[in-house]
Amino acid sequence: MSETGNDLPPDVAPPAGKIGAAAIARHLRTLPMGPGVYRMIDGAGEILYIGKARSLRKRVTSYTKPTGLSIRIQRMVRQVATVEVTTTHTEAEALLLEANLVKRLQPPFNVLLKDDKSFPYILVARDHDFPRITKHRGARTVPGDYFGPFASTGAVNTMLNALSRAFPLRNCSDSEFAARTRPCLQYQIKRCRAPCVQRVTAEDYGRMVDEARDFLQGRNRRILDEWQRRMQAASDALDFEAAAEMRDRIRALAHISQKQDINLEELGDADVIGVHAEGGLVCVQVFFFRAGRNFGNRAYFPAHARDAEISEVLDAFIGQFYATRDPAPLILISHPVDGAALIEEALTKHGGHKVELHQPQRGPKRDLADYAVTNARDALHRRLAETSSQQKLLAGVADLFGLDAPPERIEVYDNSHIMGRHAVGGMIVAGPEGLRKNAYRKFNIKGEDIEPGDDYGMMKQVLTRRFQRLLKEEDRAEGDWPDLLLIDGGKGQLGSVLEVMRELGVDDVPVVGIAKGPERNAGREQFFLPGREPFMLEPRDPVLFFLQRLRDEAHRFAIGTHRAKRAKDQIRSPLDEIPGIGAARKKALLLHFGSAKAVSRAGLTDLEAVPGVSGTVARKIYDHFNGG
Repeated sequence: MSETGNDLPPDVAPPAGKIGAAAIARHLRTLPMGPGVYRMIDGAGEILYIGKARSLRKRVTSYTKPTGLSIRIQRMVRQVATVEVTTTHTEAEALLLEANLVKRLQPPFNVLLKDDKSFPYILVARDHDFPRITKHRGARTVPGDYFGPFASTGAVNTMLNALSRAFPLRNCSDSEFAARTRPCLQYQIKRCRAPCVQRVTAEDYGRMVDEARDFLQGRNRRILDEWQRRMQAASDALDFEAAAEMRDRIRALAHISQKQDINLEELGDADVIGVHAEGGLVCVQVFFFRAGRNFGNRAYFPAHARDAEISEVLDAFIGQFYATRDPAPLILISHPVDGAALIEEALTKHGGHKVELHQPQRGPKRDLADYAVTNARDALHRRLAETSSQQKLLAGVADLFGLDAPPERIEVYDNSHIMGRHAVGGMIVAGPEGLRKNAYRKFNIKGEDIEPGDDYGMMKQVLTRRFQRLLKEEDRAEGDWPDLLLIDGGKGQLGSVLEVMRELGVDDVPVVGIAKGPERNAGREQFFLPGREPFMLEPRDPVLFFLQRLRDEAHRFAIGTHRAKRAKDQIRSPLDEIPGIGAARKKALLLHFGSAKAVSRAGLTDLEAVPGVSGTVARKIYDHFNGG
């Protein structure tokens, strides 16, 4: 890949008048005819749009002719100051690069998939004589077999709970396994064979592990046949206890299969993607089928222009969704997409195996696609209902506090500490779409000039830091500017915040204090506004419930942050205070001496005997604890 197409230094503004189509035309002569990715950039250096092309010059040329461009793209073109491109060897490489760049940079004129949560898997480990079966999320660094993805943690937990009845394998950590001297509760309830205390042979345990792998790979018919043979053999030998055990395991295995609402063994591994558009929004529902079993589903609501076509949204979604995930060999889609063959080629290259993108027209696969669409429609209806309800509540907030319009961004602040120690401030954000958890912020309160327990001083520091940064970044952070501040506190807290706003020259953000009523009873909250007497709302007022939820969420977030900070400080070791003692040396010292207290009492010669601790470092440790 190579970069080209920008014939201006990055810190030099484009020539006067060279904005929009004229700026794009200026770059055409330098653009290659081959495939690649282009980036439309405004005068401030912000990326507006990222696209791919089979021929970069032909594709970018199309932006200089407004005929045929959508209103959204015409608006983007008017802001373009420069164009940058990255050439690739093939168009498939360009598609993968585009998806990765859009996912990472989030340009405002692209269709954006903002939910980037990883999916959980079931891991059957291979790094132990008695492997465990457990839930796994994140990088696949543990040797073993990974089965999934599952749509949610709940789906994994349900499957693991059911599997433990049929395959009583251990789920404890290796350290717990090594420390056991007697069976745990899992053995008592017949969910584990207690290999930790040799209640099962390695051979029998390994057979169960292999059977669990076979089941998760869809070979359950073979397992059932074998178990039925063993049950009959035990019964014939009058070993009724063993026969009863096999009977219970057979029932558990059958129960797992029966619980699947959709179970198509002939489907194998497949992802099913259904789309529904309504009210200017699009919902994409993704189902995960592995070995014919439904591993759950998840709904997505990509950000897009209101006039975007379903095919455009689906095309962008597929690219971004699989940019950091392995695609299934078969991807069923409910609607057609442009360039399906190119997407197949790109996903095959990305996944390392053949990927088929298919829009079924009839039969069971079409039924699956329709089922995904039905779920997408239901999820979208729920989102629209929630949005409508949220808009009514925001309109009520505007009426209550005399705002010009319903607030698009409400910021709620709270502090948490114990006698001034481990003090933190928390900020949560809410808007028409509900809580914006990716916009939450925490503030570690620095106490040099704040008395312990000075809540007013803490709030002043939090708001000062917040708005100083906002004012510094105002030109590029318009969406971060709040329409309303809610402060957890009464007249005193409100006064400290208003003082900060006056000092910073911010006079266009309404501030409201919300304080618990007498005896801190919920429902009797008082509201404090500048220039108005404190007032209360009717106990059953929906706006009161809404404001209570916001205040409680801010309180929860601040307390959670405070507890995390306190817990971290509680597990700090005196060794952390010694410059030059990192994690590796600390671990070596603790392994050698057993505790930090023993390290502090050690002599210089003993310290030098620790692997990885040189004479100089040993002297530094000794002097730290002995006042040298």
